[in-house]
Amino acid sequence: MFTTLISAAQLQSLMTSGQPCMVFDCSFDLTQPQAGEAQYTEAHIPGAVYAHLDKHLSAAKDPATGKAPAGTAASGGRHPLPTREAFAAWLGSVGFTNGMQAVVYDRQGANYCGRLWWMLKWAGHENVAVLDGGLQAWQAEGGAVESGPQPEALASNYALALEKTTLVTIKSVAERLGRSTGDRAQTLIDARGAPRFRGEVEPLDPVAGHIPGALNRPFTQNIGADGRFKPAEQLKAEFLALLGGRNPASVVHHCGSGVSAVPNIIAMEVAGLGRTALFAGSWSEWCNEPSLPVAQG
Repeated sequence: MFTTLISAAQLQSLMTSGQPCMVFDCSFDLTQPQAGEAQYTEAHIPGAVYAHLDKHLSAAKDPATGKAPAGTAASGGRHPLPTREAFAAWLGSVGFTNGMQAVVYDRQGANYCGRLWWMLKWAGHENVAVLDGGLQAWQAEGGAVESGPQPEALASNYALALEKTTLVTIKSVAERLGRSTGDRAQTLIDARGAPRFRGEVEPLDPVAGHIPGALNRPFTQNIGADGRFKPAEQLKAEFLALLGGRNPASVVHHCGSGVSAVPNIIAMEVAGLGRTALFAGSWSEWCNEPSLPVAQG
């Protein structure tokens, strides 16, 4: 069972072993929402299912309000999580079953596939792993690709189980703001790039800056020059240096909309620092609440 990362060679072995497995291509581009699907159609791992960030891994938003209708989302922000039930229905529609190993990948440095990794854990599915190095690593290992649309699938009934990850709400983050010790300690880690974190630029949200007290760890810092996650010991040293003595168990990750924060969650787990929490609404939910404080610099 693979639960964090899987190498291209390990995936090749898994696919020839006959074990139940489903591969998901999560390639995406925030500025061109149709680009990922076009990349998938052009070339993907044989048999892979396409998971669209906006259509499959987020709740649909009302064009008039820009928000998901009441009862359809499990978080706020630009990419509101669908309900667990809606997500399970999509998994069933593509033929995914509870006994399968899931492998997720993209072409964007694990920026988007982590979302599906996290959501499967949230659905109670432990055996899901990120293809380390993405499609580039697969092709470098001689892995085959195919083109064309996604094949029709025989639907299944995917059954939700107990959540295996922690989803934190905006209310909880606000209540624990500034608490650095004790049972309710909270250490916020923001995965956005440093200029956005400091509030120098803001290409996507209405307010620039960050949640007061948050630490900054751009998600790209988890990836080495070879396009793969850095070694566990290196990741551990970097996160412990960032935390500066704070308890790793107190960490709550966020980013702009709860997507690129997940590589930090994966990296901490690879580093042996446990499975930490996600504030899925992230900055896009926080900065749309006028009563909440904003920091810059």
